[in-house]
This record gives sequence, C-alpha cells and structure tokens, in this order.
Amino acid sequence: MAGIISAAAHIPYLKIERNVIGKAWGRGSLPGCRSVANSDEDSMTMAAEAATLCLAGTDRRKLDGVFYASTTAPYREKQSSTLLATVLDLRDEVQTVDMGNSLRAGLSALKLALGAVDSGQAERVLVAAGEQRNAFPRSDQEQVFGDAGAAVLVGGHSAPVAYVDSYVVSNEITDVWRTDRDSYTHTWEARFVSSQGYLELMPRVVKGLLDKQGLEPGQIDLAILPAPDTRTFKAVVKATGLAGEGQSVNPLLDQVGFCGTPQVLIMLALALERAKPGQKILLAAYGDGAEAMLLEVKAEAAKPRLDLATQMENRAFLDSYARFLSFKEIVEPQPGEPFRLVPSATVTWREAHSLLRCHGSTCLECGAAAFPIERICNNCRSVDRYQTVRLPDMKGQVFTFSRDNLAGRPDDPVVVQTVVQMENGSRFYGLMTDCDPAQVELGMPVWLTLRKFHDLGGFHNYYWKCRPAR
Repeated sequence: MAGIISAAAHIPYLKIERNVIGKAWGRGSLPGCRSVANSDEDSMTMAAEAATLCLAGTDRRKLDGVFYASTTAPYREKQSSTLLATVLDLRDEVQTVDMGNSLRAGLSALKLALGAVDSGQAERVLVAAGEQRNAFPRSDQEQVFGDAGAAVLVGGHSAPVAYVDSYVVSNEITDVWRTDRDSYTHTWEARFVSSQGYLELMPRVVKGLLDKQGLEPGQIDLAILPAPDTRTFKAVVKATGLAGEGQSVNPLLDQVGFCGTPQVLIMLALALERAKPGQKILLAAYGDGAEAMLLEVKAEAAKPRLDLATQMENRAFLDSYARFLSFKEIVEPQPGEPFRLVPSATVTWREAHSLLRCHGSTCLECGAAAFPIERICNNCRSVDRYQTVRLPDMKGQVFTFSRDNLAGRPDDPVVVQTVVQMENGSRFYGLMTDCDPAQVELGMPVWLTLRKFHDLGGFHNYYWKCRPAR
C-alpha cells in the first residue's frame, strides 16, 4: 500500500496587509494579509524550495518520479518538472510529469503518484506544486489570492501515512478560468460559483468517499478542505458535517491567502505536523469537479527542515501597493539592472551541474573545496581529480558582503553582494534575497535557494542566491 513519507510547504518571506491594497483603491478590505512572492520568485522556485525542505535527509537516488502541478508554470511549451528534477539534483532516469489547468491539479498529481507507487511502477515519487496567480487590480481576488509552494514525498508500504481510498467527480462549469491569452483570473458571479460549483461538488465527493468506506463524518480526525474565501470555507465545513472541534484544518486564508494548486498540499503539511497514529485524514480539492482522498496515520510523518509555524513567524511586510504590482509584473518600473548580458542556452545546458544543480567540487588529492566546479585544483593543481558535492544541502555563513545601491531594480534597489562560507569549506559568491539589507551581518547563517534572475534570450534564467535562515 502506497502512502506519504513527508510533506513541506514554502510560504514566501513577504506579505502584504489587505488594507494596504484596499486603501490604494479607496475601497474596503478583507481581514488579515496575503503572501507575496518576492521579485525573484515564481511558481517554479517556490515549488523547488518546498521540495528541498521535503527531501531533506532522504536518499535522492531512490526517487523515480517528479510530478509538478501549477496553473502558472513558467513555460507553456517546456516541461517544468524536468527543470525541477535538475535543480533538486535527481538522477536523469526519473519520470517527469507536468499537470495543470485546474486548481485541483495538486491533489490529482498526488493521486497519480500514489497510484504509480501502489502499482509497483515507482518506489518513490515527489509531488510539488507552486502558484503565483494574478487577479484583476481592485478585485476581491487581488486581496484573497496568495503565493506559495508545497511538496509531498510518496513512498511504499512502509510510509507512515497510508493511502486508503479516493473519490472523484468531474463537472464542466465555467466559474473560474483563464485562457491562454489572459493575464488575470476571471470569475463568474460569486453566488453561482459557490452554489453550483464549490458548495455543490465538495460535499458530494466528501459524502461519496465516506459512504464508500462506510464512515461517518465524526470518524474523520482531520479534514482538509481548501476554499477560496472564509465564508465558503465555513459553509463547506458545515455542509460536509466536518465541523467538529479541531476537526477542520486551518486553511490559512487570513495569514497566507488562497494559493490555488498547492493549497491542499500546504494544508496537508500543516495537518501532518500534528497528526497522531491511528487518525484518519480526509482531504479534498475543487476545480472543474472535485476530488477527495482518505489517509490513515500509521506513524508520525518525517518532519521538514523548516515547519510552517516558523516560516509564518519570520516574514516581512511589503508596505507599498506600487511595489506589490511591480513584483507581480502587473506594472513595469523604469528599467534597471544595467549590467545584464544575454545568456546562452548552450552554456546553461553545458554548465548545468554548477548553474542548476549547484554542485561544487572537492579535490581528491588535497581535499580543497571550490564552487563552481574546478577541473584544475586551485590548491594543488591536480587535473580532473575531484568529486562533486551539492551545496544547497549545506548551511553557510556570511563571510563578507557589500550593499550595492546601484545594481538593483528600481522597485528593489539595494543588492546585497555576498560571499558565503559553506560547511565543506567552499565559498559561494552570489546575491542575498529575502532580507533586510540593513540587518545583514558577518557570520549570519544562510541557506542557498533557487531564484529567477531575469528573462533574457527568450527564456527564464534561474540561478542560486543565499537567504537568511528563517
């Protein structure tokens, strides 16, 4: 029987109070705040960050597949899961699959992964999702949406959280959509979306799954029911009968927002942080139909390197609506970063071990460590006598840094140029992100993180930066 080994989520460092958005338009605001992807983040980098947390301490050679789910994938004709497998430093023989076009693609990808393991086609599969949806300025969705990533590691019969059963219904309804020409998500009239879509199908799949298993709502210990807003969440909890004390997992709508595809996986990661052996977990997701899944906790799941509570406590406010629009690429400020060079797809491919996998080298003759990979040892001058090592698995410390006030974007002008001393003795030179430049100091502990540098040459350019340990 297949099951879940671990789950993790990535909540961006930045958040914006909803009243900042409301005041910009002279309208009311919803309570709380929403998460905002940094200017160098997108759905891929957020999924990669969550996947890195999820895989910490595991043997990556045992992974047979990577399934990536998003409605805002960085490419329309290029597989994102292959890029994700590369930056996670997985072997070339893994099966890579992209899923999208539906907000329940995250749960569908999880079901597909469980089926692959259950059938014996794979030993372990990673499911990752990331989302960065744009809503029309001044709309309710602009305040409701949130940016985030999540990942789940699926394994075989020894997995601590066992997969029991699932139930699915499909429904052709134009309620929330975006065509290939749209920049913003469209929604139909709210009452129609709720009554004929979400509140019609979510209770139906939950009831269908419970009836299939001969269970009553009270026998479910943790219910994961993602919803587009607080009112709908309360309504579906009531309609499904899963309103018992502590039964429904917090959807984080007032702290993070509705994150689309990864939302159900984020809530699963939150549930697994407190799930106890013997408990039953029900999770469901909506999108052109609905899907529900039943899990049973056999033992406590592996804990991620960074839990949700710690991430939520260590965020910074984005207090400018103009910067919010700029970070979301809705408005373009005066062009900055003057020292851009058009990249080469050939060089990116040839140097993928250093650029994407973030490999350094360790000399087999003298033990000297270096980044990027050095064929000729800078210490003993031996040639091609090295082994590679993955740096993002290591913690580092700021060795030296400078604050550059001229090299940044107009909406984010200060760039922290950083040299990081890694645990193996190598030094990583790059930019620091997710930080207050005034608080950077020598010896600060940091991790490496994949980020989007820019869009030049007609394709997205990803590379590694460092960020303070949250």
